[in-house]
Amino acid sequence: MHTHEHSHDDRHSHHEHDHGHDHQYDLHESKTKWVVIISAITMVAEIAYGFISNSMALTADGWHMSSHVLALGLTWVAYRVIKHWKKKAGAKGNQTKVLSLSGYTSAVILGIVGILILVESAERLFSLQTIMYGDAMLMACVGLAVNGISALILKHDHGHSDHNIRAAYLHVLADTVTSLLAISALFFGQMFNLSWLDAAAGIIGSLVVLNWAVSLLMNSAKDLLEYK
Repeated sequence: MHTHEHSHDDRHSHHEHDHGHDHQYDLHESKTKWVVIISAITMVAEIAYGFISNSMALTADGWHMSSHVLALGLTWVAYRVIKHWKKKAGAKGNQTKVLSLSGYTSAVILGIVGILILVESAERLFSLQTIMYGDAMLMACVGLAVNGISALILKHDHGHSDHNIRAAYLHVLADTVTSLLAISALFFGQMFNLSWLDAAAGIIGSLVVLNWAVSLLMNSAKDLLEYK
């Protein structure tokens, strides 16, 4: 009799644990969806203003946000796949793999964009252009504000995090750094007539992005290969 009660309690506890995971995935999916929407709108605006103002720092920040949107799109798709699996067959074994694969893919995208920013910024050092500082700084400040909002939306309990939501969070952090660099380069470039700072900000930002990409890539790969 005692054994039967113990088994019933175990099943009840397991059911509550599964329900908690379902709620967690739904919450992460909702957060990711909203960040993708606001980031996509800001991305278009930054790229457009970067082109109009001739700002390499702003253009690079805008294109990096495009990878941010793509990577977060993959994150959202991963959560949708998990929900589909659970509805169809209650699959649980591959959830961690899907999340790790999404994080790995996001890291690859982030690394590629970092290299592209590095190359383009280096080329701009040797072909300086007149920059419309006022317009560029205004848009960069908008981008920074959006990144701050996105970070708040994606803020999560690190004790129950996964590589999927961590990838999204890292993309937002990377965008925040590049936005700050863009604002600083534009401000001091205008104040001291140093247009090369705009290109230098792109180079520094790309190195930061590449560092985060490598870290996320290694952590996700360990889970995919089940390496401890």
